[in-house]
Amino acid sequence: MNIADDIKPISYFKTHAAEILEQINETHRPFFVTQNGEARAVVLDPETFENMEKSIKVLKLISMSEKNIEEGKTLNQSQVEASLKEKFKI
Repeated sequence: MNIADDIKPISYFKTHAAEILEQINETHRPFFVTQNGEARAVVLDPETFENMEKSIKVLKLISMSEKNIEEGKTLNQSQVEASLKEKFKI
């Protein structure tokens, strides 16, 4: 698997779209489209795209959590329990 095999000009993509889409869905490798020798697009299968989106969301949550910890915006276990009891009227 050489990444160079997955980089092709837009003219190749236009004429081989069906087989490229089949390859992308089978291998889950991205396909890079160039125009005038420059990268212009990346084509992904839906599963890979969804997994990337989920990963980005998790990383954002981790980053936000780290920021909250640095800023001292945390609760101890007793505070969390009290908050939940109040919220759910337990």
